[in-house]
Amino acid sequence: MTYQRQKAVDYANKWWNSYNPRFRAFEVDCTNFISQCLWAGGAPMTFTNSRSKGWWYRGNGSRTDNWSFSWAVAHNLRWYLATSKSGLTATEVSSPDQLELGDVICYDFDGDGRWQHNTIVTAKDAAGMPLVNAHTDNSRQRYWAYKDSYAWTEKTQYKFYHINDQYN
Repeated sequence: MTYQRQKAVDYANKWWNSYNPRFRAFEVDCTNFISQCLWAGGAPMTFTNSRSKGWWYRGNGSRTDNWSFSWAVAHNLRWYLATSKSGLTATEVSSPDQLELGDVICYDFDGDGRWQHNTIVTAKDAAGMPLVNAHTDNSRQRYWAYKDSYAWTEKTQYKFYHINDQYN
């Protein structure tokens, strides 16, 4: 199986300012949205019986849906991308210009080790820097650094994850 980056980007561009009714919409929806984009690009879910393991969503957008923490919680997705060895995997890169379309940026706005936000790369600017889509404060092709965000601080930390193209 291969990650289909353009399909992830197409999904991000279709749903950036609305919610796919197949999935539950969260008040803080950034990670749920990014997970949906990755899934739309062909990333395989890793189902477990534990919300604290794997990367998965079960349901059809109703109140009875269930999901893993890594599917819907920013901090958990950041650590899932850093440690997953099968299914959806990623490689951390050192700078944003190394990212490709369909890759993920994680944000720790307070610099305290608790990751609060995730975005997906949907375009590049003229200098080759990522532009991202996101939910919660719905954004389309926003500059990756998020310095225009009310949440951004001088302590903001970033993690840049290249989604691996092949799944094992």
